[in-house]
This record gives sequence, structure tokens and C-alpha cells, in this order.
Amino acid sequence: MALCLGQVFSKDKTFRPRKRFEPGTQRFELYKKAQASLKSGLDLRKVVQLPEGENISDWVAVHVVDFFNRINLIYGTVSEYCSERTCPIMSGGLRYEYRWQDGGDYKKPTKLPALKYMNLLMDWIESLINNENIFPTRVGVPFPKNFQQVCKKILSRLFRVFVHVYIHHFDSICSMGAEAHINTCYKHYYYFISEFNLIDHSELEPLKEMTEKICN
Repeated sequence: MALCLGQVFSKDKTFRPRKRFEPGTQRFELYKKAQASLKSGLDLRKVVQLPEGENISDWVAVHVVDFFNRINLIYGTVSEYCSERTCPIMSGGLRYEYRWQDGGDYKKPTKLPALKYMNLLMDWIESLINNENIFPTRVGVPFPKNFQQVCKKILSRLFRVFVHVYIHHFDSICSMGAEAHINTCYKHYYYFISEFNLIDHSELEPLKEMTEKICN
């Protein structure tokens, strides 16, 4: 019998604290609008479309932060099953292996256990979305010229979390009764990146069959 989502995706299982939007800001209003559309039962293909009159960078920023929160929560739910013993390499099956590189402590692509990779990934994303020079929150402060490129990199790396969870931990997801929720989250993510061409589709190859199954 499936558990209710409130039991499965509790705040206690969040891998990182949720990033929130300040009430009263334009970003907060856009976030509320996006959440209302999600809960309304509208076609997700329409939900991701840029609302008339809104700034695309604000819309992308809201979704990048929201996907970070949601995917962070999904991985937090299965992280107890993702150890150095069970997942010694950050991978998606036998064909795909992801190595960590951040230009800091890891200047070269480095093979890591999945849990260590996820920790570094969430730290890296959190540092970016908390950086006012990249994700400005003050009214009138423009986004940097490389904002879309930064978001593409974030979304590309978040996709790897879906790959690992679907391929290595999907049995655990199903045993919790959370399959439908994660499928919906992935569909939302997939339609958004497709709508704004935010990921090279060759990078989506590891979940090609899954994507065709649930997104078409």
C-alpha cells in the first residue's frame, strides 16, 4: 500500500535546507504563480510556458531553485540506501559514469562515490543560488550576462541525480509508493528544459526510454 507523500517526502529527509523566496518580491510572486499552476491540474507542457509579460530570467531562476529543492528532497529520500558500498561510483548503470570537477578542490574530473558526488553537487548549487551576483534578489539588480549558462550547468548536473535515482534506486522509490510523484517531478523538469532549450538533448540519453515512456 502506497504511503502518502507527506510521509515519504518529509522535511526531515531533505538533503539540504530548502532555498526560499522572500515574500513580497517578484520572484516570490512568480513562484506562487508556478505552484498554483502545478496544483491546478493543467498540462505540464503549458505550466512551464513563460507567463505573458514576465521576464524569462526571473522565470528560469524560480524554476532552477524549485527544481533544486525538489530534487534535493528526492535524493534525500533515498540517500540512506546510497552508500559507498552500494554506489561506489556516481553512475547511471554500466554505460554512464559522472566525475566531479568544480575548478576548486577538484580541478580535474574525479571519480567519486555517488553520495560524495551528491554532497559536492548540492553544496555547489547552493553556493550559486545564494550568490547575489548570480541570482540577484534585490529589485532592479540585473542578472549577469552568463546567467543562462550557469543555469544550464546546474540543470545538467541535476539531471544526473534523476539518472542515478531512476537506475540505481527506483526499487526503493517504488517500495515507498513515491513512483508517481517522482515521475511527475521529472516530467515537469523535462518539459521545462525542453521549452527553453536548457540542456543539449544528447545529455538526456541515459533516461531516453524512461522519458519516452512517461513524457510522451
